Amino acid sequence: MGRADARREREREARTARKAARPRGLRRFFTWKKLLGTFLGVCVLGMGAFYAVYVMTPVPKANAEAELQSNVYKYRDGSILARTGQLNREIIGLERIPRDVQYAFVAAENKSFFKDSGVDLKGTTRGLLNTVTGKGKQGGSTITQQYVKNYYLSQDQTFSRKLKELVISLKVDGEKTKEEILAGYINTSYYGRGAYGIQAAAQAYYRVDADELTLAQGAYLAALLQAPNQYDWAIATDTGKRLAKDRWAYTLDNMVEEGWLEPSARGEQTFPVPKEPRAAPGMEGQVGYLVDAANSELERQGISEEDIRAGGWTITLNIDKGRQQALERSVRDQLESKLDRKGNKKHATVQAGATSVDPETGEVVALYGGVGATEHWLSNATRRDYQPASTFKPVVLAAALENESKTQDGDDIGLETIYDGDSKRPVEGSDIPFAPENINDRDHGPISIQEATNNSVNSVYAQMIVDVTPAKTKDTALAMGMRDGSGFLERPAMSLGTMNASTWDMAGVYATLAHHGKKVTPSIVNSAEHRVRKAVLKDPIGGQAVSRETADTVTSALQKVVTQGSGTAAQGAYQAAGKTGTSERNVTAWYAGYTPKLVTVVGLLGASPDGKRQVSLTDTIGEGRVNGGGIPAEIWKAYTTRALGGDAGARFDLDVKAPTVPRTPATPSMTPSLEPSEPVEEPTREEEEKTSPPASSATRPATEEPEEPPASSAPPTESPEEPTPTGSPSATGRPDRPGGGDRPGGQQDEDFRR
Repeated sequence: MGRADARREREREARTARKAARPRGLRRFFTWKKLLGTFLGVCVLGMGAFYAVYVMTPVPKANAEAELQSNVYKYRDGSILARTGQLNREIIGLERIPRDVQYAFVAAENKSFFKDSGVDLKGTTRGLLNTVTGKGKQGGSTITQQYVKNYYLSQDQTFSRKLKELVISLKVDGEKTKEEILAGYINTSYYGRGAYGIQAAAQAYYRVDADELTLAQGAYLAALLQAPNQYDWAIATDTGKRLAKDRWAYTLDNMVEEGWLEPSARGEQTFPVPKEPRAAPGMEGQVGYLVDAANSELERQGISEEDIRAGGWTITLNIDKGRQQALERSVRDQLESKLDRKGNKKHATVQAGATSVDPETGEVVALYGGVGATEHWLSNATRRDYQPASTFKPVVLAAALENESKTQDGDDIGLETIYDGDSKRPVEGSDIPFAPENINDRDHGPISIQEATNNSVNSVYAQMIVDVTPAKTKDTALAMGMRDGSGFLERPAMSLGTMNASTWDMAGVYATLAHHGKKVTPSIVNSAEHRVRKAVLKDPIGGQAVSRETADTVTSALQKVVTQGSGTAAQGAYQAAGKTGTSERNVTAWYAGYTPKLVTVVGLLGASPDGKRQVSLTDTIGEGRVNGGGIPAEIWKAYTTRALGGDAGARFDLDVKAPTVPRTPATPSMTPSLEPSEPVEEPTREEEEKTSPPASSATRPATEEPEEPPASSAPPTESPEEPTPTGSPSATGRPDRPGGGDRPGGQQDEDFRR
């Protein structure tokens, strides 16, 4: 082969190698040169587009006040309940805001404020991506961006609004001083309690003008801006309070880090607990409670507090004007007419709350929050800092039936199952000792679950929850609509209602029973329409929380509480089921009842005039204890009679679990070696005399012991004979026990928790 041939061969091999090295298929479109070129091209185009948007987007006129509109709240018939939206704001100069308070806002929201260009590109990009991908609202905005949003734009979470916010923020940062921007931010932000701006917030939370704020108070107001409703000390949960304190401490720590606060001064700061809220003008009477409940529900449905406060909403409530008036009148007639709140300090401690629900729809048709929102700001209908006491016992029964639980002897639990009803009987089968006392320390001996429900016998339900297990009982409670919390501890004492709950919560539980086991979540909002959108609300009726047979069997048991047990004061010209409840120290007295068409829970709560302490109801309305079977049942009856109208003739359609064959349980030693694991307030001789006066007394107060029905209850009937379970000894006729012998006048036991 000649030189020429060799050269041609080498060139041919080189061409073949180059050809083999070329990308094939899609790879030829993704070379690094092409990718880099594309990236640079996109960047140039993006920069050009952003520049065009920057040039074409002017700084708009301020609309923080101009765009604010009223919210209109209506009854379900369309008539106006209230209008809100008057702006509670007073613009003040930065010179009226203490210097350290100014720094607190910067430390809380944007430490680099004095050095940045008005935007946080990383945070804004994250916000834009979250908006596009539907992940919702995210933080990361600078003080300038938040000021622009509050003062020039809206609260809408849209891509276009966020892009405008970015552009306008850059322009505003170049046109205004940092002091002007900070003053605008502090004066336009929403702090909760209807307060826009620091002057209104200082008055709302501490009753002082802005120039009188301490550093600690200013740091709390700065911390509030992250979550005004969640961090408001007056309504915050335990978690909310912890987060508020953490945010407050974070703010002060940042001030030290930036050199705006000496470490020694930081150590002297203590958390400044705010004062209680005051209702806004126009929110007098029940209006404020209704509006607040509607706003809270909308927030639970995903509409932000900022959005609601900005206005423009027409909100129609499920409240029936006639039933609302009937509830208010019933509380006035049965309770308020008997009190002298201004002249009697004990009377001033009695608070009433009630929630009424249509069990078929879940609609809250009436609500009573207290004497008036401008006088008693916290709604007694929705507050959750009191215990429901024995109104929780039907949940224990439902859990036993739903889980097909058995007694310690292996018997199926049903309404005719026999338990030992003696007072202070230690529970069996529990790692946690518990020996609860019945009212007046009364022994009942062998007693059926039906009788124990009628009489609200603590010892029976304490053993029953052990047989079911507290964990399964809690699962059932949550499924039926109760809310979890720090007080919902899985232990035998839970059977006596030791967790926290509101009349709203318990109305949902009892509505679930009335609706044959389908979960009912009370709803006060029928519709909410904004000028540009309509809220999508969740259906109040959910799936099956417990079986129909379980729910209906509990209803059957609670019917006899009304006809034979502690709830006889609620009897009327309708078919009803219900349960009384009176907590330890007589701090609460409840009546939770329902007809096939209406569920209502009434609670009396003992509260100090400043609302900060729970106090006993004993000796407040007459002498002795206030019980669920007394005034709460009387309010319930008066309201239900007025509210039912044509539905008074409705009858329960029940699918009741077949009764089990009862047998006498083995009676454990009645000389217990265990003390009650929960503190028991032993009734004194004086209290026993007040609680159990002689049968001949004509002036005794209404109690859960229906020896003589209260004057306002149904006419007296013959004392019901106590059933003697087949195959078991009678629960009466036990002269060897303190509670033995035939009970005079059909005497029943009221609740005495723990």
